[in-house]
Amino acid sequence: MEDLLLNIRNCTLCKAHLPLGPRPIVFANPDSKIVIVSQAPGTKAHASGIPWDEASGKQLRRWLDVRDEEFFDEKNFAILPIGFCYPGRGKGGDLPPRPECAPKWHEKVWNLMPNVELILLIGAYAQRYYLKKDAKKTLTQTVANYDEYLPKYFPIPHPSPRNQFWLTRNPWYEAEVVPQLRRVIKTILRS
Repeated sequence: MEDLLLNIRNCTLCKAHLPLGPRPIVFANPDSKIVIVSQAPGTKAHASGIPWDEASGKQLRRWLDVRDEEFFDEKNFAILPIGFCYPGRGKGGDLPPRPECAPKWHEKVWNLMPNVELILLIGAYAQRYYLKKDAKKTLTQTVANYDEYLPKYFPIPHPSPRNQFWLTRNPWYEAEVVPQLRRVIKTILRS
């Protein structure tokens, strides 16, 4: 596993397309129980090398009801974004994740994590990549039907502060889905 992670972290496959240069961010362990698959690191993660260590990460940990120590323990949570590097900024936010990363690296990482019990699919890019034809037409519909994807996958929206409008329009998510998400996470972490 360490050799593979080193190879990923040294990857320069899409260097020409990255405005801040390559800095692949991935965390995994053969004993990881839960894998977080999200879009791609933001500028803060690119600068620090630590994923989910900003407002989005704080919100995600609140949704999961886990402490920082639990979250950043790779035996609990692996972090495997669709794109490993910050992709740059577009008109409405960050650009989509680079398409090279997941096909090149994901299967190799999965093959070394036999103990995964749950895959959190954060945001539309992760949901479309892994659910393929089983994803609903919209992220809202996919998240609302999260129970169709259990026990393997649990689709959730991105916890970015920019998603506050979505959360306000969909109060059922925090009222109904988050308690179920917490229950699943606690069950896995206690096993």
